[in-house]
Amino acid sequence: MHLVFFGPPGAGKGTQAQGIVADYGVPQISTGDILRAAVSNGTPLGQQAGPLMAAGKLVPDELVIGIVEERLKERDCERGFLLDGFPRTIPQAQSLEVVLQRLGKSIEHVVSLEVPDDVIHERMKGRGRADDSPATVQKRLDEFRKLTAPLKAYYQERGLLRPINGVGTLEDIAGAIKRAIGR
Repeated sequence: MHLVFFGPPGAGKGTQAQGIVADYGVPQISTGDILRAAVSNGTPLGQQAGPLMAAGKLVPDELVIGIVEERLKERDCERGFLLDGFPRTIPQAQSLEVVLQRLGKSIEHVVSLEVPDDVIHERMKGRGRADDSPATVQKRLDEFRKLTAPLKAYYQERGLLRPINGVGTLEDIAGAIKRAIGR
């Protein structure tokens, strides 16, 4: 099972991904987590990314793709994986396809958690984090929608997009995801 999960901040990607990971025994791969791991493990790509991250700069796509490829080669990905929040752009998606072809794999499903902005704002209010002010949340939502609207169309054209209503009980949403991915 080779999955991509995406949705706006606060859509519940992480929560739903944990259920898939537990039920199907595949690793959840978050680019932020693997970038930090590559830096702490001192991999060659991690050594390049570390100074950029420390300076608060974006890590270039080619480095991110390289680090994702390193991670996908690990033993725990043999049975599948769930990419959480990656790719974020069409160029990243195209690069990911090339990497997966090299590894003899391909994306099977792209799960898009669909949650209206007003629900996101309500959820984020409850988290109480400093970066969850209404203005900051709206800025993140606007940025997400700008980046992912073309990506959703890209995956829709390939027949891989699985839009899921991200509003409801955790169990209802998890059930909808499992039905969408045929599990």
